[in-house]
Amino acid sequence: MSRQKENHNAPVVASPAATWKAVHDVTEAGIDPLGIAAPLSHAQVAWMMHPQELAELGAKFSGDLMAFTWHAWNRALGLPSEDPIQPHADDTRFADPAWKDSATWDIVKEWYLLLTRNVQDALYDTPALSGKERRRAAFWWRKWLNAMAPTNFLLTNPVAMAKAAETNGESLVRGMHNFLEDLRAGNVRMTRPEDFTVGRNLATTPGAVVFRNRLLEVIHYAPTTPQVQAMPIVIVTPWINKFYILDLNPKKSLVKYLLDQGFPVFITSWKNPTPEMRDVTFEDYILEGVNEAIEAARGFCGVKQVHAVGYCIGGTALSTWMAWANRKYGDVDKVPVAHWTLLTTLVDFSRPGDIEVFIDEGSVRWLTQAMQGKGFLDGKEMAAAFRLLRSNSLIWQYVVHGYLYGEAPPPFDVLYWNMDTTRMPFAMHEWYLRELYLHNNLIRGDALTLGGQPIDLGRIRQPLYAVSAEDDHIAPWQQCFRICTHVPAEKRFVRSSSGHILGIVNPPVTPPKRSYHVGVAHRRDRFEQWQSRAEEHPGSWWEDWMAWLKPQAGERVDAYPAATKRYPKLAEAPGTYVLES
Repeated sequence: MSRQKENHNAPVVASPAATWKAVHDVTEAGIDPLGIAAPLSHAQVAWMMHPQELAELGAKFSGDLMAFTWHAWNRALGLPSEDPIQPHADDTRFADPAWKDSATWDIVKEWYLLLTRNVQDALYDTPALSGKERRRAAFWWRKWLNAMAPTNFLLTNPVAMAKAAETNGESLVRGMHNFLEDLRAGNVRMTRPEDFTVGRNLATTPGAVVFRNRLLEVIHYAPTTPQVQAMPIVIVTPWINKFYILDLNPKKSLVKYLLDQGFPVFITSWKNPTPEMRDVTFEDYILEGVNEAIEAARGFCGVKQVHAVGYCIGGTALSTWMAWANRKYGDVDKVPVAHWTLLTTLVDFSRPGDIEVFIDEGSVRWLTQAMQGKGFLDGKEMAAAFRLLRSNSLIWQYVVHGYLYGEAPPPFDVLYWNMDTTRMPFAMHEWYLRELYLHNNLIRGDALTLGGQPIDLGRIRQPLYAVSAEDDHIAPWQQCFRICTHVPAEKRFVRSSSGHILGIVNPPVTPPKRSYHVGVAHRRDRFEQWQSRAEEHPGSWWEDWMAWLKPQAGERVDAYPAATKRYPKLAEAPGTYVLES
């Protein structure tokens, strides 16, 4: 009996699990690319499948509801009663006395807090759901609850109604004007663009562009002391925003502070990518960006080594370059960087903070498709995502004060810088999201190869000064500490008070506004162990940094001019790339 011929062209039938995953991915990409509905649906199903836990949850809510009802009756009858639910310490929405003094508005406030607190607690406590899905579900519900707060609507905001009555409606007229201005700008403005001009009242430290290529300009600043340390400082800034966050004005400028301390300072100013730069890669940023900036500083000053500083994604790039350079040069003394500093930098992306709600396979796939068409990620989209992470303070506060109270946004240089966004090239950003955020390959030895060299943070031997910020929601300080686990060199770790920006832009003042914890970090340490040893100091970590860096920065020499014949002035600081929109 003849055997039937095998048909090698027959379609392969996938397993049911693979088929379901393919259907899920297609549906997710088309309907829910940011993963908003999925975690919320999963949370609801999880609660329905755990009736005992659901009953306990209902009992807890019933107890809270009874406490609220008792409080509401007491307030309605004019009897004293303590609020059963207090706003969080950082929640300023109900700070006006009207929300406490008036029984009506106090009841409205407490009812809102009762619902929001219980919903959030329920999502965080969802049984049989991963921690990441719990956090994503809670995040998206929180955004909706924040948007529905009574403070955001005229008829449920006693302060807005009082202002309207006091001004005979003038506050509402001004609010409508502010709304129309924002509508024209396509953004809820946090400050007025006309209040600031880069080069006039921002980024005014004198200097010269001494190097330029297709990716960056390198600015060397004019010295402010007759003698300087022989070893220059090269600052690698993030390309997600513009460099002048470190040179806002003379009082806040880290650049000026370093000049006054007697350091030659070079800084990167990245080009704002155009569609033609769609194929620029992360490797290009390392080799044509970080490496060229360091080589320009070495050539300008005629030194073998520099001190390098990396901020945010600039620090991630610098960490990658340090691993690349240690592999390429081998000998520690031949590496062009003698020691380095990281400012609020992630190298381990396993717990990247609140931004993780936007990062999964589906959202990266959707974002990749969106970037392919334009050749870049628009900076406004990135800024909107970061503002959404802190929607009460970065969105709704400006809606309430601008539209309901009729107040003009205040002039604030940090907020202007935050609105002065840049684009990200398609190839670079897709690789960055996939290789670092999704696959976390930077901490995996030799998992990445850049510039012909396998990348392993464990090869880095140069002493490190690492700074984190206590309230940083973009690069959580506990995750920033993970650099200490992967780099075997000597390390001094700092946790500054405040957040991602103000924890770094933190000049010494009298009396001190902020404080910091500092101590030596060992490779075997967990952050809790470092925290138990760290010493707290009032003031700015800038002074501790100088005490650590100056003894390692060589002898003092006559100050270098801003530009030379070999490195002529291509433009006055702050350069031309920073002015591109």
